[in-house]
Amino acid sequence: MKFDLDRSVEVLTSTPTTLRSMLLGLSVDWTQSSDDPDSWQPFDVLGHLINGEETDWIPRARMILAQGSDRTFLPFDRVAQFERSKGKDIIELIDGFADLRTENLEILRSWELVEDELDLEGTHPELGRVTLRQLLATWVVHDLNHIRQIATVMAHKYADQVGPWREYLTILK
Repeated sequence: MKFDLDRSVEVLTSTPTTLRSMLLGLSVDWTQSSDDPDSWQPFDVLGHLINGEETDWIPRARMILAQGSDRTFLPFDRVAQFERSKGKDIIELIDGFADLRTENLEILRSWELVEDELDLEGTHPELGRVTLRQLLATWVVHDLNHIRQIATVMAHKYADQVGPWREYLTILK
């Protein structure tokens, strides 16, 4: 599928609602943080998504659009959520993420981007030159990746309980 900003915004708009539906009202047994950087629980993923809303997608897009002399992105701290989310509950994270996403999508829409702007470049500190189009497409896939991650982590909580049906459940493989 060819990148389309309107189609991208559809997914980006739906993510907070999807996560709210998946997680709101569940016990901490399903959602709690593990404080283990290698084993993210739904709580940790939400914190990570919040961090991305604050420090990644829109700030990097602004840098690309500004076309200043230095277009190298600041490195993204992929585990900042473990410290930044301490003392919060899942409802605070869901609401905080939804509010930030709404603000960021309003900013994105206000730019009224045209095709040529989507080809403007910035520099990722590890990956090199990237376009605004690639950044925005990655934002969409990043959301979908983490929705899948949450579903997988939750499914694995019952992995030992499903008995012989495990062979039919690809999420457990």
